Amino acid sequence: MRFVRLQFTAMVCAALICFSGCGGASSGSNKSGSGSGGSGGSPTNTVAISVNAGPTGNYANGLFATVTVCASGTSNCQAINDVLVDTGSFGLRILSSALNSLSSALSNETANGNTIVECAQFSDGITWGPVAIADVKIGGEAASAIPVQVIGSPSFSSVPSGCSSAGSPEDNQSSLGTNGILGIGNFVQDCPACAPGTTKNGNFYYACSGPSSCSVTTVSLADQVQNPVAAFSTDNNGVVLELPAATSSTTSLSGSMIFGIGTQSNNALGSAKVYTINPSTGNFSTTFNSHTYSDSSFLDTGSNAYFFLDSAEAGLPTCPSPANGFYCPSSPANLTATNTGANNASASIPFTVDNAETLFSNVNAAVFPTLGGPLSGLFDWGLPFFYGRNVYVAIAGASTPGGTGPYWAY
Repeated sequence: MRFVRLQFTAMVCAALICFSGCGGASSGSNKSGSGSGGSGGSPTNTVAISVNAGPTGNYANGLFATVTVCASGTSNCQAINDVLVDTGSFGLRILSSALNSLSSALSNETANGNTIVECAQFSDGITWGPVAIADVKIGGEAASAIPVQVIGSPSFSSVPSGCSSAGSPEDNQSSLGTNGILGIGNFVQDCPACAPGTTKNGNFYYACSGPSSCSVTTVSLADQVQNPVAAFSTDNNGVVLELPAATSSTTSLSGSMIFGIGTQSNNALGSAKVYTINPSTGNFSTTFNSHTYSDSSFLDTGSNAYFFLDSAEAGLPTCPSPANGFYCPSSPANLTATNTGANNASASIPFTVDNAETLFSNVNAAVFPTLGGPLSGLFDWGLPFFYGRNVYVAIAGASTPGGTGPYWAY
């Protein structure tokens, strides 16, 4: 999921990416400071990540990395900076404009002579574009010939009504707030319910015989947009995200994304506690303020705040415009919630929610560890949860020292 602050306006754009129905949960100038790992003595399974304001300069709590995309089997490659790292979705989605000339060099995926085009749905918009085959490199790791989505391809500028009914296209850097989305969540494919033999496609995948002639279709699991980590030749059972603690708002934070769990000396599970998740929904449970979110809580780097309850239930006032969509308590609220995995592992999590209007008054800041907002029916542990923690994301079906995924550990 993604929640973006654009010019200090709370724009809620939660990337559903078939979250509940499909078994899971979102090159410009390099303002992120992130880049490829595997050089200068860094382990090849490590890549730099950075929390900053993103390529548009106004992203709150956005976690970014650099991803290299290549025409499959060639050296025709483009390094894409400022790609949002999102544990709440699965698969790589890159703006056509960020790919530049490489966009036309990628081979689109076809079935029965038709181009496969995807409508990835967000709460306030969609990303529409063809599924292409590409080699993907992140740090020293590579995934060969995997399906990715090319957002905003000029060859498919006409969005079907079944897709546009879910929201307006976020097909450029200004509307998306980033150059792409790197979905590294707990699952491999982005829509198992879109596979043949199922009936819950939800207007996600289309077969297009021309730029404006598209119809909803099923797509096999192997041909769906894929979590690139699962396609690595090694270090492919999960991801470790390491970010330093942040006690107050600041300009940026630098950390590491480490591929694999227990595959090298730098990704050992250690004393981290494992919280298994429902393999059908991707969720665990959270209890807060005598309210239990049973199988409806998740960890999500693509959300830029703690999102939970509504203002009446939480006892926290919401902000007036332009910070509406976030909480604005008169003083910092020190809160506690308890997370419980499907394996009954549990722990209390203290967190603080501060006045978003006051936080956003620091125009130079992009890191907000105390940002929170209302969300009825779900408990979304957004990026602030990850500050000061090493968080492990185990992929479904993968063997790890902590057991078979999917699970979180921290």
